[in-house]
Amino acid sequence: MTGKVRLAYGVAGVALLLALWQLLVLLRGAGEALFPSPLGVARGIAELVDNGILWKHLKVSLGRFIVGYLSACVIAVALGLALGRVQPLWALLDPVIQLLRPVSPIAWAPFIVLWFGIGDAPAIVIIFIAAFFPVLLSTVAGVRSVSPIYLKVAQNMELSRAQLTRRIILPAAFPTIAGGLHLAIGTSWIFLVSGEMVGAQSGLGFLIIDSRNTLRMDLVMAGIVLIGSCGLLLDRAVRWFEYWVETHWGSGERR
Repeated sequence: MTGKVRLAYGVAGVALLLALWQLLVLLRGAGEALFPSPLGVARGIAELVDNGILWKHLKVSLGRFIVGYLSACVIAVALGLALGRVQPLWALLDPVIQLLRPVSPIAWAPFIVLWFGIGDAPAIVIIFIAAFFPVLLSTVAGVRSVSPIYLKVAQNMELSRAQLTRRIILPAAFPTIAGGLHLAIGTSWIFLVSGEMVGAQSGLGFLIIDSRNTLRMDLVMAGIVLIGSCGLLLDRAVRWFEYWVETHWGSGERR
């Protein structure tokens, strides 16, 4: 499927969603104050833009997300490359990781606020926790799935440990790692908004809570739309990065 065809399908899907949204508004008949229409939400977004509030909250949320997500990915990939090669160490740590992984990052929020205070740090830590485990587990799985033939060839070529990781293991494991990157970007973005609802005084999550307290349901829905739109763009950014890396290693295909 070509890029233009996919774009046409995407536009049609968004148009269908807007039509269903408007139909639901008409069927409920609750009024704009309780269930805003797409046009009402568009006016709310325009109001946020005019007041300069939108860019303020969006910039804060994206800044927190980038710091938390990228730091989690770098540390998780580096740790996963090491743990995937040392099986006894992974066997020792795997039960601990599987014990901590299901715990929601929000469950740690009381301790995070106590340890890091109020501000950007708690949200960044929550994002880090949400992104860390999917990337770590996918990296370990990718390393452990590398064909032994590749390792034999590397041994015959007398590659150093760093060369083995850079030239053989990382390219072979990257498709699996990319799956973890996709999963992590969704979960960490969700928990960013949750973290901002708990203890932050800015960001898209705070915008939703503040708008709810003032009974501005149009701005609440505007925040929801912005969160979804940013999540879509971030997912596309990761897909582009994945394509670029695979093309750089000579195995990329546009999907």
